Amino acid sequence: MPSMVPDAAELSASILRSIGGHQPESFNATDYLLERHLRTGNGAATAVVSVNRSLTYAELAEEVRRVAGGLRELGVRPEQRVLMCMADDVELFVAILATMYLGAVAVPTSTMLTGRELRSLILDSRTEVVLGSAEFANAVRAAVRDAPEVRHVVLVGSEYARPITRLPDSVRGRSWRQLRELGTPLSRAHATWSDSPALWLYTSGTTGSPKAAMHRHVDIRLVSELYGKQVLGMTSTDRCLSVAKLFFAYGIGNSMFFPMSAGATALLEPGRPSPRGFADRARADGATLLFGSPGFWGPLLASDVPDDAFNTVRQGVSAGEALPVRMFHGMRDRFGVEVLDGIGSTEMLHIFISNRPGQVHPGSSGYPVPGYQLELREENGVVITEHDRAGELYVRGESAAIGYWCRAAASRAVFLGEWTRTGDTYQRNSDGTYTCLGRQDDLLRADGSWVSPGEVEARLLEHPDVAEVVVVGVSDAEELDTPIACVVARPGRVLDPDELIDWCRDGLAAFKRPRAVLVLDELPRTATGKIRRNVLRGLLREEPTDADAPHFPINLPPEPAPTD
Repeated sequence: MPSMVPDAAELSASILRSIGGHQPESFNATDYLLERHLRTGNGAATAVVSVNRSLTYAELAEEVRRVAGGLRELGVRPEQRVLMCMADDVELFVAILATMYLGAVAVPTSTMLTGRELRSLILDSRTEVVLGSAEFANAVRAAVRDAPEVRHVVLVGSEYARPITRLPDSVRGRSWRQLRELGTPLSRAHATWSDSPALWLYTSGTTGSPKAAMHRHVDIRLVSELYGKQVLGMTSTDRCLSVAKLFFAYGIGNSMFFPMSAGATALLEPGRPSPRGFADRARADGATLLFGSPGFWGPLLASDVPDDAFNTVRQGVSAGEALPVRMFHGMRDRFGVEVLDGIGSTEMLHIFISNRPGQVHPGSSGYPVPGYQLELREENGVVITEHDRAGELYVRGESAAIGYWCRAAASRAVFLGEWTRTGDTYQRNSDGTYTCLGRQDDLLRADGSWVSPGEVEARLLEHPDVAEVVVVGVSDAEELDTPIACVVARPGRVLDPDELIDWCRDGLAAFKRPRAVLVLDELPRTATGKIRRNVLRGLLREEPTDADAPHFPINLPPEPAPTD
């Protein structure tokens, strides 16, 4: 039988009934996130804090209405897309809300994209208005050069003048100040329906190339109440600090949907995340909830950040990749922060399996979040009912995207009726928790048996000199997978590849042990902190993998710069 939290389905149903269910009755997510706080007299509460600026809910509402009026003056109409390539600052916060307030569709995109990559999203979304930050002006300018449908570009920052003058003749450039003053502020949110489109988030998902997962206005309320309220217990006193940026599903929930749904405060950090920077922000702004990923917790634990740096944090949250057991214990023992590991996806908008405060099962993703139902299935689609058997994870929940924009084949492969295929391999444990075994395409077939990279990584992370590790498979001469471990040493430690292979002999079956070890200064990561396994595979294919050469001095390529 599928695993489901008791009465979980009723939670989603009650939320839908309260706003008219799936009937075309008026519901705009910005009314839920913003304007209802003004009606209840909480307009003076602080809504958002950035490095140099903060806004109360009343001030934020005024900004949203002004920018919505400006967008309408540019010709933006309900259900049209507005694409953003902006830093995590007050202006992006306002832009997303203003777009939804107008009834249009917000499309925040990664600031790590090159101009060519950004152009592909502009063409795909068929947007006529692009909003950007000055530091990404080169990428924006390159992106709109061959995007014939773009009519307007708005750039935030004092350096906007030069990039604006270098736009194509068919594109009109403006500053953020000009946008604010362009039209008459809107007096009320557009009367969208619960099922109206509100947000597109581009993801590679389970099928490769970037595509837009389309989310409704009601999805925002659902994840806020099912995870933010039911799991995190969000209140108006919380202050949320997130490593993940607003252009990610994980980040926009952490930094916008959850705090605003509770009348709490979002703490925005425009720059690249660093242990010292986040420790300083957490202390200065009194963060109570800290959202990160293993790619952040690892460097944080290896840093010289003071042990009392996160004294105000009542709860940590982790997603993106499975949280190693050692990192859970390290964060709790050193900083006093209990980190809840969980799994979510862009397709479901946020986390749908999570540990619970005070009830963490290290090494597992925890239990289904209220409102979500899970199944594990074999390759032929048969549902797995036994415990401790691996299968592909499927999830059912009302916050699922309605599909991918103009990707019929991909939508049909992922959104199967009420169920969404995650592409993750999991097992259900006897205590009702779920353990991640990796992505379906990360599993290795070594010596005729399936190997989970996560299991090998967990063993290597137990070594006192290892800070980070990722295991990938490289085909040998007979086109069979060869498990290779890529490791980073703790500061001041020296790793011996032969010793690490011997370390794995105790605790792992022979076919699971890495055949070689690659020692690196750092692991290649995406903007979200996820490991770029494809980069490692590509490098290893060019290197010897025999037992006589287990240590490879490789220089990793940098993450692509956000320019054309």
